[in-house]
Formats: sequence, structure tokens, C-alpha cells
Amino acid sequence: MRSVTAKQIKHVFLLLWIGISSTAFAQSDRTILQQAQALSQLHPDSALKLLKELQAQAGTENKPTAASILQLMGQICFNQGHYAQALEFYLHADKLFTQTGNKDMQAGNLGKMGVLYYYNKEVNKAQSLFKKSLSLYQQTRNIKGQAEILGEIGHLFEKRQLYDSAFHYQQQALIHYNQIHDQQGVAKIYENLGSIYEDLAKYDSAYTCFNQAKTLYNQGHNTIASIEVINNIGDVLRKTEHYAESVQQSRQAYALASKTHNLYQLAAASRDLGKSYQLLKQMDSAYHYLELSRKYSLEIYSKEGLNQTAFLQVLYDINKKSEEIIQLNAHRRTNRIITASAITIVVLLVIIAIIIFSRQRLKIKDQRMLAEQNQSIYQAQHELMQLELKNKQLEEESLKQQLDLKSRELSTHTLNLIKNNQLLEDMRNTLQEMVKDDKRDQKKQMQQIIHQINQGFNHEQHWKEFTSAFEQVHQQFFKNLKQHSTDLTSTDMRLIALLKVNMDSKDIAGLLGISLDSLRVARYRLRKKLNLEQGDNLSTFIQSL
Repeated sequence: MRSVTAKQIKHVFLLLWIGISSTAFAQSDRTILQQAQALSQLHPDSALKLLKELQAQAGTENKPTAASILQLMGQICFNQGHYAQALEFYLHADKLFTQTGNKDMQAGNLGKMGVLYYYNKEVNKAQSLFKKSLSLYQQTRNIKGQAEILGEIGHLFEKRQLYDSAFHYQQQALIHYNQIHDQQGVAKIYENLGSIYEDLAKYDSAYTCFNQAKTLYNQGHNTIASIEVINNIGDVLRKTEHYAESVQQSRQAYALASKTHNLYQLAAASRDLGKSYQLLKQMDSAYHYLELSRKYSLEIYSKEGLNQTAFLQVLYDINKKSEEIIQLNAHRRTNRIITASAITIVVLLVIIAIIIFSRQRLKIKDQRMLAEQNQSIYQAQHELMQLELKNKQLEEESLKQQLDLKSRELSTHTLNLIKNNQLLEDMRNTLQEMVKDDKRDQKKQMQQIIHQINQGFNHEQHWKEFTSAFEQVHQQFFKNLKQHSTDLTSTDMRLIALLKVNMDSKDIAGLLGISLDSLRVARYRLRKKLNLEQGDNLSTFIQSL
């Protein structure tokens, strides 16, 4: 958006106040139109008033200037969403451009009319006007104009999901922009291509195109366009599950939008940050940015409402003034009857006063209703966020309860293993004492019982139950462990699992059916397999996984 200084606005209105001649206007019309166009970005109502006065100054003698003024008035009405009024200005401008024989200006005006018909969902009319515009630009060999219309046609096919045709026209536009070394035009086409690739879920190609557009916009110091492209890059990263990178891009867009005070881009960047943080499960940040987006959207809606009211007032005044001029001319043609003219003026003033009074009352009523609607929307969204937060808390509590249950199951399995092996140990010791007796007829039978007990020390079913419960409590533990060593045996894994649940050495030896000395050897071998440095504590290392 071009910045308009107070000095520039003052200069434009000064020209109108002193009353310039048509010759002087013709010499300075380009500068004044540029100032009026810049003014329309911030104050469309003031710009429309200014252009109406300029049109009166241009009159019927300077048709090219009058046509340019009408075209700009149509563009302002189009930007404000008044398509019918915009079309009326465009058609009037087209008539004057045709009379002057200026094909480039006529082609540009047809292109703007095509965009208007597209937004009015009259696609066939839009396509027809684009083709006429392209034909005129080809006749004048206007490369830049051809590139702009080719890009618009490609955009039209993209929205109709005819992607092959969309690619064709965008590539043609890219060739034309490269031919005249128009970097900003090339950047816009790369942005359009990125949008097509994104629609087709070809995110790598979309990311490449958006990055190229961003680079070119930065080289041209086009901050506003850069913000939109950065937001697009963030969308692609989020769709490809690169959430951290997406947050980084959206933050960059947010910073640039804050710097330029661009409410639309601030709302978009905040909304994208909210989505990314939601996918990252950072609900506090998600809520914060979604709330920011909502506030910016409400601010935009409020400002647009006020601007629309002021613009409608100006549009009404312009139409009303035109009607007054027509009426006054009619009275002049009928011998300038003073009495009738005075009565007409008084009646019109009364009507205008009544209308203004009525509009003010309606405006106040509309603003009150808008405030009530905004409050209702805010309350509904707030309640929805509270409900979502409560659901999240309930889910977390449920998961905690499940984890506690699994922990108790693990403790139970561990305790059962200890009791089972302790019982087997006591029985084995008792039978070994009996074997030492001289009763030879019992030795063989007792030795068989001891052998059966030894086989029962490491009963696989108990270990399977223990392992299943352990993995449910410590879900990623074994995966993390295998990153440090791939040479671990099943016995090593059991020892590590018992160390993880903080079991003492005596119980571990009992569960594994080995002596404390054998356990120390097993711990030493395990330290070597895990590549632990001398002095590093094995239990501390296992607890950190």
C-alpha cells in the first residue's frame, strides 16, 4: 500500500479549490490520479469525492483523462464491494476509451471488468472479457499487459479446478514477465503456481514456488505481498506436519504485519499460529493466537462497517448531486424559472435533511445491533473454548488413571515374580538339605523335584506378563534403549527392566535365578554393551531413558 502524506492530499485538494483549467489538468493528471489512487487505499470516500471533482474539471474535452478517472472510480467501488456501481463506471470508461482509440487503456479496463464479473460469479462473461483484453494487448504488443491477463485467465481456470489449463496460462504469463524482466510480476506468477500446486497437494513444488515468490518480493521491497507468501509457506509446512517450521514462518508474517499495521494479515497470521500450536498440542498458545485472530477480525469488521457507511454516504451524495445537476439544467432549459428553482432546492434540502436524520438513526441502530451480535459471537466462542479445554482436562485425567492402573499391574506382576521365585528358592534349599541325608531311596526323586524347581525359576509366562505391563507403563523405553546398543540379549533386557523399576540387587538375583556375584558380573557386562564411561552409574543411566 502506498503511503499518502498530508502534504500530498492537501496539494490535490488545493488544485480543486483554485479551479485548474483543462490544459493544466492534462499536464498534471497522471500525478493527481496517482495521488487519488493512493488516497483511496486509506480513505475511499474522500478519494471518490476527489475523483468526482476531477471528472467535472476534465469535462468532455479531455476524454482520456475522464475515462481514467471513471476507471479509478469503478476500481474504488469494486474494492468496496459495490459491483453494480463499479460496472457502471467501467462501462462509461470503456465507451470513452473506445472513442479515443487507446487500445492499451481499453484492454486494461476490460481486464478489470473481467475480474468484476469473476467475483460476481459470472465466469463465462469474465473469460470472454479476458480474451478481448488479451487480443487488444497482442495488437499493441504490450507484453506486460498480456502477462497480467494471462495470469488472470490462469487464476480463473484454477478456481474452476481445470488445473492443466491453469498451469498453461500461468506458464505463459511467466514467460512474458521474464521477457520484460518484471520481477514483481514473476513473483506474482510463482505465487499463483504455488497456489495451484497446493490445491493439488503437491506440497514440495508449492513450497519451492512460494519461496521463489518470497525472494523476489523481498528484492522489490514489497512487504505486503511478502506477508501473504510467508503465510502460504506456513500453510504448506503445517500441511506437511512440519509444525515448528510453520510456527516460525507464521511468526515472521505476524511481525511484518504488525510493522505495517495490516489488520488482515495480522488476523491471518494469528489464525495460522493458532492452528499450528493446536497441532503441537500447545493449547494455551493456540487459544491465545486464535483469540487474537478473532479480535483482529472483529476490528476489521468494525472498521469496514464504518468505512462502508461513510462510502455509501459519499456515493449517495454523488448520485444525489448528479440528480440535482440534471434538475438544474432542466430548469435552465425552461427559461431559468427562479421561483421553481428555489422551491426545488428547498424541497431537496428538506428531503436530504430527513434522509440524513433517518440514516443517522439507522446507523446508530445498526451499530447497536452489530455490537450485540459481536458480543454474542464472543460469548459463544468463549464458551466453546472453555468446553474444549474441559474435554482436554478430562482426557488427561483419564490417561493418568490408566497409567496409575498399569503401574499397579506392573508392581503386582513384579511382586508375584518375587514371591514365586522366593518360594521356589526356599523349597530348593530344603530339598538340597534332604538330599544330603543318607537315605538313598529318596535322592533320585528329590533331585528330579529340584530340577523341576530350577526350570520354574524363569517361567516364561510370568516374564511375558511382566514385559507386557512394563511396556504399557514405559512405552518408548525399549526403543530408546536400542539406540544405545543392538547387542542386548533377552536376559539383558530383563535385567534392565528390573533396574528401571528400582528393584534391589537381592530381589533381582532371586528373579533371575542367579547369585549376587553372578548379578555383579551381568551388570559389568551390561555396562560394556551400553558403552558407559567409567564412573557413570548404570541405574542412573537406565532411569534417564
